[in-house]
Amino acid sequence: MKKIITALTCVMCVCLFLITQAYAVSDEALNWYCVRNKEHKQPRLDTNMSFIDQYDAYYVDKAHTESSDEKVIYLTFDAGYENGNIEKVLDVMKAEDVTGAFFILENLINKNPELVCRMADEGHIVANHTSHHKDMTKIDNIEDFAAELDELNELYKATTGKDMAKYYRPPEGRFDERSLSFAKELGYKTVFWSFAYADWDNQKQPSADAAKAKIFENLHNGAIILLHPTSATNAEILSDVIKTLKADGYRFGTLDELTEK
Repeated sequence: MKKIITALTCVMCVCLFLITQAYAVSDEALNWYCVRNKEHKQPRLDTNMSFIDQYDAYYVDKAHTESSDEKVIYLTFDAGYENGNIEKVLDVMKAEDVTGAFFILENLINKNPELVCRMADEGHIVANHTSHHKDMTKIDNIEDFAAELDELNELYKATTGKDMAKYYRPPEGRFDERSLSFAKELGYKTVFWSFAYADWDNQKQPSADAAKAKIFENLHNGAIILLHPTSATNAEILSDVIKTLKADGYRFGTLDELTEK
């Protein structure tokens, strides 16, 4: 009898270990990227990142491909501070009657609350890029992960009187399966991108022609475009980019539309 109990105990331990392993999530940190092409097809997601689909994470509109009748683009911006260019970007978008999504940091609300209120008032989605631009893969528990997002949510609510949209973008595109699982458990949808370019360094801004060429060469239906609104080049070219996209038959979608599919 004792041998049977011991054997059953061992079997239960093995089963418990297997169940635990099945539900374990990886904490291997990754830097977001997707593989571009020159055929204007949606970029390919590497297999080692395919797990993002399990965690309400998006990088492209899979319902709108090169073979779709409708053409749609999603404009998103990562905004941590103002240097005169965010206001210019908002002016262009208002003039062109286009909305997008702004992933912001606490610093922008503290120093430029009027700009953040304007984003909300003019119909843009304002979403969470964390309070302090931390590497969220270094957080190993959901309580601390939530605190970093909640601090920004509460400040936004106090400043605008509105709730921040439940979209999350990892700082610098650094993520792991664990952080995505935390975000999903907290009710967030993670938004990566299918196109971005080197626009973030204010001391190394590309020329307007080079930037537009880079954007249009890599354009694809269903694109989630990431731009930094602090970029002087982006502020300069945004009107031309939007007008060109409109002329080419694109409309500008919202993250709400994207994630409801």
